[in-house]
Amino acid sequence: MLRAGRMGSGQVRALRELAPRYVVPFSGAPFDAPGVFGRRAPLVVEIGFGMGQATAAIAAARADNDFLGIEVHEPGVGALLRRIDEQQLTNLRIVKHDAVEVLRDMIAPSTLAAVHVFFPDPWPKKRHWKRRLIQPPVVALLASRLAVGGRLHCATDWQPYAEQMLEVLSAEPLLANTADGYATRPDYRPLTKFENRGLALGHGVWDLVFDKRGQSLDLRYGSSKSR
Repeated sequence: MLRAGRMGSGQVRALRELAPRYVVPFSGAPFDAPGVFGRRAPLVVEIGFGMGQATAAIAAARADNDFLGIEVHEPGVGALLRRIDEQQLTNLRIVKHDAVEVLRDMIAPSTLAAVHVFFPDPWPKKRHWKRRLIQPPVVALLASRLAVGGRLHCATDWQPYAEQMLEVLSAEPLLANTADGYATRPDYRPLTKFENRGLALGHGVWDLVFDKRGQSLDLRYGSSKSR
């Protein structure tokens, strides 16, 4: 959902000066990753990257992957643009648009190495649960866009949402859980300052890591195996 937020001068300047270089316009045509990045590499999509701290860290650590971040929150887009420029991240681009429409219209089936959904809005009030991102139709769409062996990695600090995620993801026939329930946080997902603060206060964090069934790809996420 599009949310308002206060824009700092640096974020405004980043949107004005850097967006033409790093923001991919929404289109009904498939995303041309080799044309945009100038190479062929495993493509990872992140939905709702917030202020982009973890996104930039992962992209910097995994130079052999290309990353497409999807976000509608302008301050977050501006913040990530600044990180891209400061760190000279050539393997990261942004789409500022609704994630479901991007996945449906710009991402071809069976093409993604991974999808990251880290700390999506939990919509804690029951009357708002229908707004949660991780619902059966969206998970089916996500699974259809993953290549065989591709990974869907979700994380949340809201236990009721974690329980719903586990139920919905486990029910998707194209996906297989990599753990017996919740997963240990993979090394590639960095701890944010907010997560560290929550952990210090005793708050829980739940990672859910599912792979698309079939012979897995070498995606730098773990050893190859069949499911």
